[in-house]
Amino acid sequence: MGTNVKPYNQEDSKKEQVASMFNNIAKTYDFLNHFLSLGIDIIWRKKAIKELKSLNPKMILDVATGTGDFAFEALSLNPDKIIGVDISQGMLDIAQEKIIKRNESKRFEVRLGDSEKLLFDDNTFDAATVSFGVRNFENLDKGLSDINRVLKPGGKLVVLEFSNPKKFPIKQFYNFYSFQILPLFGKLFSNDAKAYTYLPESVKAFPDGNDFLDRMRSSGFNNTKCVVLGFGICSIYTGTK
Repeated sequence: MGTNVKPYNQEDSKKEQVASMFNNIAKTYDFLNHFLSLGIDIIWRKKAIKELKSLNPKMILDVATGTGDFAFEALSLNPDKIIGVDISQGMLDIAQEKIIKRNESKRFEVRLGDSEKLLFDDNTFDAATVSFGVRNFENLDKGLSDINRVLKPGGKLVVLEFSNPKKFPIKQFYNFYSFQILPLFGKLFSNDAKAYTYLPESVKAFPDGNDFLDRMRSSGFNNTKCVVLGFGICSIYTGTK
């Protein structure tokens, strides 16, 4: 299964469209995220960050950081520095507002950047995280390989991403919610109905479960593992360099 679903049209690159889409919905993204997941996304983030606790990472890279929620959760690990990168300036602006409000400028900084061309030296970070972002990579394998490159040997990647539930009745309920309810609320609150049609479509097209673990391994990760959450709605993937 491919990951080449695009938000708006087939002409422009996925990267350009994803950046544009997140710029459009940045101001309502946090509210809709928590509202539409009934706050469960917060619990999932906490679980995912626990995967890094024993590593005690001092330098963390948060790829597709968005408004910074996952990175803020990772501050509980007491790192020296977290750098968040994202292709959407609109999302980073919201993250920056939060950083200033929470007085975390010393420990957390954000930069405009591309997951496939990370502007960091090899072997820089102890850990890398991606929360609900890998399915938006234009080239999944390239993105994973570049994350692997900037990790130190023994460094760990933690990916939190939506999955496609397989079991009745969760599968049917999830599909109805994703394709009927989600776009409706997206249209009401964000003025970008296409964004909230793209989001469930991108989940459906994403190579989840063992397929994603295969992609991680082919990108240089070892000790890969998948933990399924929320009856198959979400998964935590981990791997080490």
